Amino acid sequence: MIEYITKSELRNFADKLNVSEQASLRKSAASRSLSGTTFLSHSSKDDDLVVGAIRVLEGHGARVYVDEIDPEMPPYTTEETAGLLKSRIRQTKRFVLLASKNSKDSRWVPWELGVADGYKGLTKIALFPASDSSHEQAWASWEYLGLYRRIVWGDLQGHQKRVWMVLDEKRNTATELSEWLAGE
Repeated sequence: MIEYITKSELRNFADKLNVSEQASLRKSAASRSLSGTTFLSHSSKDDDLVVGAIRVLEGHGARVYVDEIDPEMPPYTTEETAGLLKSRIRQTKRFVLLASKNSKDSRWVPWELGVADGYKGLTKIALFPASDSSHEQAWASWEYLGLYRRIVWGDLQGHQKRVWMVLDEKRNTATELSEWLAGE
């Protein structure tokens, strides 16, 4: 059986770090070299979930990039902002969307997903659903989200214990998260 991570679980992952450690993690996620990194897209309303998502992804070998405090991003939305975001998405290896009910209300999240789809195709994009319960799918209210793989927790054939994986629900196949992040 698979489960989606809950918002409270993501917050708990973050709470294991003190405020200074959380700030340091965010800063490093905005200032690293983009080659081989994973772009983490999220709604600003889900800011409290970002550190937990970074910890899960980096715990499986990712180097995560988050644009929110990128020193090169303009303070106000401009054509330059859009150009930099396109460049960042193109330069990264993987694209992960931290998907929640807030995602569809974001002005940038759907746009970033569309840009990533154009540059990366379906195999290098995954949704990381975060909801109030482990089986809730209110975050999936856009029908096109069904096109993408999902990062879930559960039983994976060939493994003795439950693992983080990237699930392709259409094909009923999954890859261990660390393998997906490391892949070409």
